[in-house]
Amino acid sequence: MSRLLDNLRSNESAPRLEPSSATAALCVLASGSRGNCSVLVIPSTKDTPRRVYLIDAGLSPRRTAKLLDERGIRPDEVDAIIYTHLDTDHCYVGSGAGWVKAIRPGYFRAKLLIHRGHMGRAERMGLLSVHTEPLDDACELASNVNLYTEVLSHDSLGVACFRFVIDNESGTKAHLGYATDCGRVTPRLIEHMRGVDTLAIESNYCPQMQQSSDRPMFLKKRIMGGSGHLSNQLSANAVASMRVREHLILLHLSQQCNTPELAATQHDHSGLTRTISTQHEATPWIPINTASQSVDIVFPRMKTKQGSLFVGGKK
Repeated sequence: MSRLLDNLRSNESAPRLEPSSATAALCVLASGSRGNCSVLVIPSTKDTPRRVYLIDAGLSPRRTAKLLDERGIRPDEVDAIIYTHLDTDHCYVGSGAGWVKAIRPGYFRAKLLIHRGHMGRAERMGLLSVHTEPLDDACELASNVNLYTEVLSHDSLGVACFRFVIDNESGTKAHLGYATDCGRVTPRLIEHMRGVDTLAIESNYCPQMQQSSDRPMFLKKRIMGGSGHLSNQLSANAVASMRVREHLILLHLSQQCNTPELAATQHDHSGLTRTISTQHEATPWIPINTASQSVDIVFPRMKTKQGSLFVGGKK
């Protein structure tokens, strides 16, 4: 088991690619209750410039900038921060204004993309003082990148689960699914993620460890009650139904009520390369390409373009 876990942590079975050598590449900078942030890079083509997106920003801007710099990315290269939801482990506030102060010329210049259902909370958090746009069911991030959203129950406002569809120069599309803090798995979520090439999904807790922990009962009920997080088994069942084609990334493992070994054991999916993210160590670059194995994908065409809400200065 220890050897398997070492492989999953170091991702030895997957190429350690730089972003430019794949249709896109994802690096989970950190994932857990103390902060969540991933970076998605889509290399330039003859027709499109390079794109850099953060998925959640639950780390401090300073730590995020340091982690990006270690991967050859300047803060001012980030095009957008795309939020799944605005809990503090996904949207860092800190002792001051957090990311609001970090969005300024010469540093992070990214616009914030926040689901329309979270805009009231975003206003209360002061996020509308910078360039903010609402996310709807579907939007065009760039001419070669579309984003589709499915909202699930998580606490009072829900969480946005994403499917990125990225065109490549060969004329095919690469699909990335990203789902965390899901609460429960619904048929709509399974259809939303069906056939993605790469899936990042939470595998938060072991029910036995959760029940036997010294956490207060209200917290256990919140986590396990359908509006909190997915257990290892619920996550594994969802992955099997989604028919992921190539790579699986496990997110948001509880440090108190889970272990990488338990998550790896539950997620024994034949044919998938697996990576387990952690709170304190970034994953290698994970390539996102169109998988060679054939899976029928029935997915809706663009329904709407990105909404327009500009508060503060333009990017």
